[in-house]
Amino acid sequence: MREPDFYQLEELLSEEERMVRDTVANFVKREFLPLVNENFEKVSFPLELVPRMAELGIFGVNLKGYGCTGMGDMAYGLIMQELEWGDSGLRSFGSVQNSLSMYPIYAFGTEEQKQKWLPRMARGEVLGCFGLTESDFGSNPKAMRTRARKEGEKYILNGSKMWITNGTIANIAVIWAQTDEGIRGFIVEKDTPGFSSRDIKNKYSLRCSITSELFLEDCEIPEENILPGTKGLRSALACLDQARFGISWGAVGAASACYCCARDYALERIQFGGKPIASHQLMQEKLADMLTEITKAQALCLRLGRLKEAGKATWGKMSLAKRNNVRMARDIARTAREILGAAGIVLEFPVIRHFTNLESVYTYEGTHDIHTLILGQAITGIPAFE
Repeated sequence: MREPDFYQLEELLSEEERMVRDTVANFVKREFLPLVNENFEKVSFPLELVPRMAELGIFGVNLKGYGCTGMGDMAYGLIMQELEWGDSGLRSFGSVQNSLSMYPIYAFGTEEQKQKWLPRMARGEVLGCFGLTESDFGSNPKAMRTRARKEGEKYILNGSKMWITNGTIANIAVIWAQTDEGIRGFIVEKDTPGFSSRDIKNKYSLRCSITSELFLEDCEIPEENILPGTKGLRSALACLDQARFGISWGAVGAASACYCCARDYALERIQFGGKPIASHQLMQEKLADMLTEITKAQALCLRLGRLKEAGKATWGKMSLAKRNNVRMARDIARTAREILGAAGIVLEFPVIRHFTNLESVYTYEGTHDIHTLILGQAITGIPAFE
């Protein structure tokens, strides 16, 4: 496993899994990191890297057939870890394309829909986004106002979606809407009349990611664009579980990047009698706590990955990992910022990017509090949402 690996968890990975991880790690180091600060300052995503990401098999990595690499859930998790070592925005891009755009078509679509979209999405020729959250309904998506009204052999969609990753650069959107049969998923193509999007401005988190609003005004969607396997909100939440799995791994990448930066800085920063600050007890306590929490999160991810491959990763298990690992990464980014002192707020070091990004990751795909309640329901059998 990429540094740190204090418990030698690398030995639990297959040779293929290590190869996939190392390939993506090299891509992040050599091709993404030289661009990240410029994109952070411009609030943009380096779309020029999409063909290279497709070439590496990053899109559809845990899906089989349809031009996807089908390398499995562990490979997907390891890839998300390495992408977020670079930046949460890079991992968000890969996560949305995989788990929130390709997966719903793969899991709930017709054979014709799969053949039409998945091969092109795997090649990076078609980008997707996922439209569930609304401005008034984030943690309570079942109350969404977006509605699809059936008229003959088409549906008329009206509503809006908020905080949508890749919204203005996506070619298709998987839109969730209320219907007379309950909440259903629809494939909405970018050039559909009445469909529009705009970027959300003035962001100080996830600045290397495109975040958008989507608007649907009397959008006519042919009946063949409904995802027929979607039955209620549970279908949308199944997609979120896929994304939460990747986020759990990604948080380990962000935390590890912050830890390694802080450790190296502490070893090089000379203060108080010509000694590195890493020689002092308070600093060593911080580093020991950081390494301990990362190691625990790594072990959790590895076990969750094996459970997912075996079909045993329940929604409660996904929530536990997302809840624990993102909180861990958020705390470690803050501690790393403290270790770097004033240097912790400049882009010369990656800590401030991860620090601000993790504020968003802590909230999206289910807030920390919502995952607490999901886990509470898994423990007690009693939902506390209402």
